[in-house]
Amino acid sequence: MASDARRYRGQDAAQRHADRRARLLEAGLELFGTAGYAAVTVKQICQAAGLTERYFYQSFTDREDLLTSVFTEQVEALKQATLTALATAEPTIESQAAAGIGTFVRFVAADHRRARVIFIEVVGISPTLEHRRRDVTRDFAGVIAALATHHLGVEGGPLLQVGTMFFAGGLAELIEDWLVDDHPADLDTLIYVVVILLTTAFDVLRAELNAPDVARKARITAGGLPTAAYDVSAEGAG
Repeated sequence: MASDARRYRGQDAAQRHADRRARLLEAGLELFGTAGYAAVTVKQICQAAGLTERYFYQSFTDREDLLTSVFTEQVEALKQATLTALATAEPTIESQAAAGIGTFVRFVAADHRRARVIFIEVVGISPTLEHRRRDVTRDFAGVIAALATHHLGVEGGPLLQVGTMFFAGGLAELIEDWLVDDHPADLDTLIYVVVILLTTAFDVLRAELNAPDVARKARITAGGLPTAAYDVSAEGAG
């Protein structure tokens, strides 16, 4: 116990452990985000971190545990950047949507290693990691839902839950496609289109959620178009 508590190069045992863990996380981000999870071994990770395998297993049980930790760290950084952008944007739905989506997309695109870990490398690894990935999608859908309820004055419910999950999942797929596309759209165009779709979706959901329950339920049962879609069609016909 005494030897564990001794300071080495100005660090105590807990600080050295935290430093080694941070180095392994950085090595994981680099290797998983470039070579890919399937191609990387624990030995390679340790070599990149400048550590022995003994120190790897002091912090992580296996490669998947490290991947999960890298994923969680990068997702949390992405979420905080997005929330900060929302908190500092002008208090209109258009400004909030542009700030939130713009920051989300640009933060991911700024580091392709981060983007690859978040949107590609964690897919299908294991039931546990797949569950974690789904939780993250629901978490970001919750951010969108909070934006909608705050600015549109609508209550949450199945329509909002389905709509925001559809949007969060669709945005993830869009970024994944952007990553692997040989000729991807420029980020300004991508963000512009996503913001238009989000604000339009908000208008549709607001109209539906403010419509009488009986009418809305009848349309859902019949598989009909939402109220706003009928309105748009009517305007176009005029």
